[in-house]
This record gives sequence, structure tokens and C-alpha cells, in this order.
Amino acid sequence: MLYGAECWPVKNSHIQKMRVAEIRMLRWMCGLTRGDRVRNETIREKVGVTPVECKMREARLRWFGHVKRRGMDAPVRRCERLALDGFRRGRGRPKKYWGEVIRRDMEQLQLTEDMTLDRKVWRTRIRAED
Repeated sequence: MLYGAECWPVKNSHIQKMRVAEIRMLRWMCGLTRGDRVRNETIREKVGVTPVECKMREARLRWFGHVKRRGMDAPVRRCERLALDGFRRGRGRPKKYWGEVIRRDMEQLQLTEDMTLDRKVWRTRIRAED
């Protein structure tokens, strides 16, 4: 369900759809239906899993740390600095970029880019509890 999630520029609508899919799977695992009128929190407690948005954040930040620890000449770092010339955006709201999502995640967990250099500290800070 989370294959490649570390690279998605996730919007709130995506997170909501992932929550719905996750709860439907957990209900199915427990043998419950919506008609049984059991709260989502109760099901999550019973199964003992972390919410999918926390796992998605962990995957994004894990990938971000990996990218930041790479050398500046690595292909993934060159893509980071890539600038498109002559590119015109269409009308409407600008698309959400991966960097914006990462900045929001780092704000929520009170992290800085300097922390990525120490892998052990970074991994413990971004870890979503199971």
C-alpha cells in the first residue's frame, strides 16, 4: 500500500484516501463491518498498528535523510538542483512539491536538515511507533 510513498508529494485528500483504505483493511482483518458500529480508534487499538500517515511521514523523512547524506555529485542530488528553463505553469493553484511536504513533516517533528548527517539520531527522531 505504501510502495514508493517516500516520493509522493502527498496532499490531504491522498492522506484521507489512505486512511479509509487502511481502516477498511483493518476492519476486514478483524471480521467487522461498518454495520457493527465499532469505532476506528477501537479497531486500531485492537490490531495495534500505527496510522498510515505516520508511516508515510517516516518513509519520506527516511528517504530525505538518505538523499541529504549523499555526496553533491550523486545523481539524486543533481536532480534536486535541477532547474527547468522555459517551463510555464498553467492556471490555478500551483502543484504541491515534495520539498514542501518534507518541510511540513520536519516542522511537525521539530527537525532540522543538519540532523540528517547523523544517521542514528535521524532514524530515532523520525521513527513512528508501531
